[in-house]
Amino acid sequence: MSHAAAPARPEAPAAISLVKGPRAPDVGTVARVYAANRFIPVPPSERHFVGDGDFRAIGAEFLGHFVRLGGLAPTHRVLEIGCGIGRMALPLTQWLSYGAGSYDGVDVVKDGIAWCAQTITPAYGNFRFHHLDYRNPVYNPVGNLPADRVALPFADGRFDFVVMTSVLTHLDQATTEAYAAEMGRLLRPGGRCFLSLFLMNDDARAGLRQEHRRLAFDPGAAGPEYQADPANPGMGVAFDDAWLMALFARHGLRLGAPVAYGHWSGRRSANYQDLLVLVREEGR
Repeated sequence: MSHAAAPARPEAPAAISLVKGPRAPDVGTVARVYAANRFIPVPPSERHFVGDGDFRAIGAEFLGHFVRLGGLAPTHRVLEIGCGIGRMALPLTQWLSYGAGSYDGVDVVKDGIAWCAQTITPAYGNFRFHHLDYRNPVYNPVGNLPADRVALPFADGRFDFVVMTSVLTHLDQATTEAYAAEMGRLLRPGGRCFLSLFLMNDDARAGLRQEHRRLAFDPGAAGPEYQADPANPGMGVAFDDAWLMALFARHGLRLGAPVAYGHWSGRRSANYQDLLVLVREEGR
């Protein structure tokens, strides 16, 4: 009995990535070229809804963090939770190898997903974007699904690398617990997760008490969740360092590198938020 041949994978557009061959170039070079490349599209300013600063420069900076701190390889299967309007996805198009690496981005903001799917996916077929209609008080207040019951549409152990940049900074305790469980489920053993967030500990409290801060967290609050603006939940959220690490440990996630603490609470640092790398333990 004859079988029809499986459809061939579409060929990548010419020069779609700076990563060619089995050896990756220096990530600093890739980041600098990306930041200066005016041919790579950027969403119009009126459609930006996360963060501030130079769109390309921030993406280039975080590409360096993903590789140097997180160990991101061009062949990794990447999931970005809270992909926004492509600020991290665009530089990743220049790092992940077509045909080996892949990227899936999810977000609760439909407009951001639409722009990415219409602008990035046609040129980079290994980049896919998915809208999730989970409620968030800041970004999707009328979402149909409760965020503390999140279940992402991917198989167990599907990903090598998960990105969550400034996501936990907008989630409450129950939703953070749900996402921690999903991170543990979706990462393969040995896979890594990169997060930027606010970690509350003794050093952070000391800085906040000295008014060395940009956000009005109350260092004397009970925790483990701290709201920068209790009248507007989700605008800025910190979590107790020890509580969060214990939560991750329950889902097989351990610290994979020293925390790169940020200057949000008064520390001397080049980065604003704290940068955290987790590793999915084997045999869990």
